[in-house]
Amino acid sequence: MIIDAHSHWLPEEIITNAHFYHKGWGEIESQLKIMDEAGIDKAVLSYPTSDAHLKLGSISEVVRIFNDNVSRIIKKYPGRFIGAAILPIDHEQDMLKEVKHATEELGLKALSLATSYNGVYLDDARFLNVYKLAQEKNIPVFVHSQIVNPIGFERVQDPLLTPVIEYIFDTTICIGKLLMSGILRDYSVKFIFGYFGGATSFIAGRFDATYQMLREVNFVKDLKGNPTDYLKNIYADTSGDTAPANFEAALRLFGAKHILWGSDYPAKKDPLSSIKAVKDLNITDEAKNNILGGNLEEMLA
Repeated sequence: MIIDAHSHWLPEEIITNAHFYHKGWGEIESQLKIMDEAGIDKAVLSYPTSDAHLKLGSISEVVRIFNDNVSRIIKKYPGRFIGAAILPIDHEQDMLKEVKHATEELGLKALSLATSYNGVYLDDARFLNVYKLAQEKNIPVFVHSQIVNPIGFERVQDPLLTPVIEYIFDTTICIGKLLMSGILRDYSVKFIFGYFGGATSFIAGRFDATYQMLREVNFVKDLKGNPTDYLKNIYADTSGDTAPANFEAALRLFGAKHILWGSDYPAKKDPLSSIKAVKDLNITDEAKNNILGGNLEEMLA
């Protein structure tokens, strides 16, 4: 079974109130056609982040529109889509209610968070009760890079550099803050980060070496283990990538059981190439099948 861990769909009301997105992000029939052609059995529908809340009045209104519409999609096409709910982070007291509403009433099976919200990262205390509930109910948390004011945006605003560099490093910083806050150590939440977890797998050795050096002079708090002991707890999706170096680095840090194939549709529309990249890896057929869908199927069981 092939399951796409990283795809997006947006309702028209969000598309028309956000910059960047176009009607192609709301064409579910086109996505189904591509899925069928590529042999993709199911796809996760997660939120790519947007600035629609500025025109719609609040993040809570975006939450209502997105979650309700995704619920309709998964009911209209049973067995083809997995819904990931977004949360009203502007009303902290309502976040747990929305987790329960989305998973118990709307039929969504996962959560969809951004790496940051106006500089507030996922180590913030407002998310702790969400993590406790996600841990208790075995709800995976898909984390997408923040495209609105990611790290560095106040200094460099460039249509290429922002998505290529700033999105990736907003993801990396988010993971780093979850590490340093102890959340990756103390919670068994299944965090799934897009784009191979940013640059995390490439700087894993530096994390451990620098931590050990700083611990010798008591300059950094005691994590009760090396950083990579906890970084290995997260999951990373491939986001349509085909570069062997990215797969190799991710396999070294996370292992095949913690990598999920994802297409990043409709930003990328060639899932066959990224499926082939997995099949071409020098790993066992079992590991390839796990990356292509087995890991996520087990996670959602």
